[in-house]
Amino acid sequence: MKPIVRIQLSLMMFLQFFVWGAWYGQMSKYLTNQLHATGDQVGNAYAAFSIAMIAAPFFIGLLADRYFAAQKVLGILNLLGAALLFILVNTNNPDSFFWIMLLYCFTFTPTIALTTSIAMQQMTNPEKQFPAIRVFGTLAWIVVVNIVGFMAVGDQVAIFQISMIAAALLGVLAFFLPHTPPSATGTVSFAQIIGKDAFVLFKDRSFTIFFISSILICIPLSFYYAWANPSLTDAYATAFPSMDYKTFKIENKMSLGQASEVIFMLLLPFAFQKFGVKKILIIGLIAWITRFVFFGYGTADTSVWMLYTAILLHGVCYDFFFVTGQIYTDLKAGDKIKSQAQGLISLATYGVGMFIGSIIAGKVKDIYSSGDPLVTNWTNVWLVPAGIAAVVLVLFILFFRDNKTQATKSI
Repeated sequence: MKPIVRIQLSLMMFLQFFVWGAWYGQMSKYLTNQLHATGDQVGNAYAAFSIAMIAAPFFIGLLADRYFAAQKVLGILNLLGAALLFILVNTNNPDSFFWIMLLYCFTFTPTIALTTSIAMQQMTNPEKQFPAIRVFGTLAWIVVVNIVGFMAVGDQVAIFQISMIAAALLGVLAFFLPHTPPSATGTVSFAQIIGKDAFVLFKDRSFTIFFISSILICIPLSFYYAWANPSLTDAYATAFPSMDYKTFKIENKMSLGQASEVIFMLLLPFAFQKFGVKKILIIGLIAWITRFVFFGYGTADTSVWMLYTAILLHGVCYDFFFVTGQIYTDLKAGDKIKSQAQGLISLATYGVGMFIGSIIAGKVKDIYSSGDPLVTNWTNVWLVPAGIAAVVLVLFILFFRDNKTQATKSI
């Protein structure tokens, strides 16, 4: 791969996740503080992303992969997204916000797969070259979250303005990316898009248990994305009532989670060698339970270590379950249905699982919030996803069987 292409792809990936990271983790605080949205309305806003994620494979499968160059589609989608974000920043009604956010997510979610496709098609050895490009996405998330934190605009409309500017830049840059022609020919069926050929994997009980567990664990994941920021803000505000909450730099603290994600990603191959798939997935589930208990019982004065630990456990939680799950799926599927199997898992987790999780997270927040001004019992809120993760852990220990030799050998 030529150096200029490497730079272009790295910048593309950086801007892709910069656009996303600017608003995703902070949207709940903006909706709550500025638009006075209920927990249910916040949950719906996050569910909009999952609805669009379900639709994204159909868009890519029926249009982008067959009729237009990927870089042009990426450019148009980002420019449309920037226009919708401009409308969004001028929206003050939480119900209207949902519909505009839904439209925006329809322009954004397909770009996640598009940027990966563009990068892969320009590489001679994707297995070795892609991680070095993809890491710029994680770095971008860390950078933009810290920018938001240092500017103290985590609950301000500026999070969407930052995203809007970055989307416009990526929209223009996309037209100067290397030409990436349509990668597929012929027609594609509905069954192919939803990964019908991968359904054969459900004959394996362990894969079925993994599949169900992946959907269920996305419910706790939705709680984290929606409520970690407001929960931490309230924890510091309770411990230090005389201080302006903007001085707490919550976004900067939360960026430690993405930093730990990079570290544990590097440790993952060694974990495979030592533990195998089942034990790694179990470690990931235990980490989920631990982090939510720590979020629930941690305080910003006497037990701040619990809050920091909960943030830092993000790397274990995400890498040791979701990334490991992608590897496990790859091992089980084989070459013929590998792509469909990964698509099926993505559809189930980021689509169905996180949709359900976002709705539940919003309703649970409302159940445990009362008074005027509104006060949330965050301990009770966080014990709900901890309990769900515990159920998944028991399910996993009892019914999942792991071929350690196969997994270790393949890694």
